[in-house]
Amino acid sequence: MKKTKKSKDIKFIDLFAGIGGIRLGFEKAGADCVFSSEIDSECQKTYYLNFKEWPKGDITKIKETEVPDHNILTAGFPCQPFSICGLQRGFEDVRGTLFFDILRIIKKKKPDVVFLENVKHLRHHDAGRTLQVILKQLQDLGYKTNWKVLNAKDFSTAQNRERIIIVGSKKKIFDFSKIEKQKPVLVKDILQEKGNFEYLDPTEYTLIDDPKTQESGLIFAGYRNKSIRKNGVRANTINLSRVHKQPNRIYSSEGTHPTIPSQETSGRFFILHKGKVRKLTIDECFSLMGFPGNFKKYSTNGRLYQQIGNSVCVPMMERLAREIINQLF
Repeated sequence: MKKTKKSKDIKFIDLFAGIGGIRLGFEKAGADCVFSSEIDSECQKTYYLNFKEWPKGDITKIKETEVPDHNILTAGFPCQPFSICGLQRGFEDVRGTLFFDILRIIKKKKPDVVFLENVKHLRHHDAGRTLQVILKQLQDLGYKTNWKVLNAKDFSTAQNRERIIIVGSKKKIFDFSKIEKQKPVLVKDILQEKGNFEYLDPTEYTLIDDPKTQESGLIFAGYRNKSIRKNGVRANTINLSRVHKQPNRIYSSEGTHPTIPSQETSGRFFILHKGKVRKLTIDECFSLMGFPGNFKKYSTNGRLYQQIGNSVCVPMMERLAREIINQLF
């Protein structure tokens, strides 16, 4: 009878590692990281502070022979080519072709499992053809593939953050239906009780009457009284239109928080909490992503907001890692 691998015997590599969100999840599940790669120098410093390992740089310059043998390849490959925040150029964008560097390593090292994470809009990009290219490339290499869009709020995280997860396995198709939703968490559950908080003066914002809880768990409570564009805005949507950008909106701490974007480097995330409106701290933003309280931070706050916006929900990664090990090993 074939012996089942123990978690500590399962080795994985962390490509496009960022500050190590995927690594944290897989290590919490018991797997052992044997290689990492990240091109951003500020992310490399944060990564080193927490894992005592300096990630290799530009993946296009890493030879396949430099990568050690591993059971699982993980990659949160660049999402900008497929995100609504970007130009959605996909494989026409030079960053989009970085997927083929992942394939190059897969062909050489032949891991048992491939784990990919990206923005949910990848499934719709180019009428779904981009996702089909990715799946076909993996299938041509002998991987049985499956994918699903998951939401961070279903993994004990107070953030409405949807991401597509692709799992390819040489053994069998990964069954996403076995992943159970976890206890919901509200923004107020992760807030700091004490701190040097940045409050808005009541003259700087307007609260709405009887705010409703949306299906996503968000509770839109009001908006900042900023000078906003009016041309091209539909009636009754002046403070909600996308042209006014997320930072103008205020959400209640009694619900979940919107997706933290990487583009908002000034951290203008304001919440209504205990009758007052204040800005989330950088530590609270890390908590919204499920990072542990002892996670070390490097860089200016602007770069940290960018790093956390580019990262992943750690509890989601841990739950996926545990289920991958359970089903496929």
